[in-house]
Amino acid sequence: MTEEAQKGGSQTMAKLKMPSMYNVVMHNDDETTMDFVVKILVDVFHKTKEEASFLMIQVHFNGKAVVGTYYRDIAKSKVIMATRLARKNRFPLRFTVEEA
Repeated sequence: MTEEAQKGGSQTMAKLKMPSMYNVVMHNDDETTMDFVVKILVDVFHKTKEEASFLMIQVHFNGKAVVGTYYRDIAKSKVIMATRLARKNRFPLRFTVEEA
């Protein structure tokens, strides 16, 4: 062991950087029913009915809304699950992922 290490000298520790967070954005369309949007928000994004209804109104009037913020892989997985459910029910509901 070096003399510097024995004295508790200036050993450099690697600083860990927290992973970036990503927003999942839901986009408005003219075909997806409001009830289905609420269902997706409750089932996939684990929102309460009240939160889901509020977000659905935001999407409807603003054209889009952030429906959750997650680590990148989780955000992408939620988009895949929600999109599959929408297509299975023949809705064109669209989501995007953007860095928070």
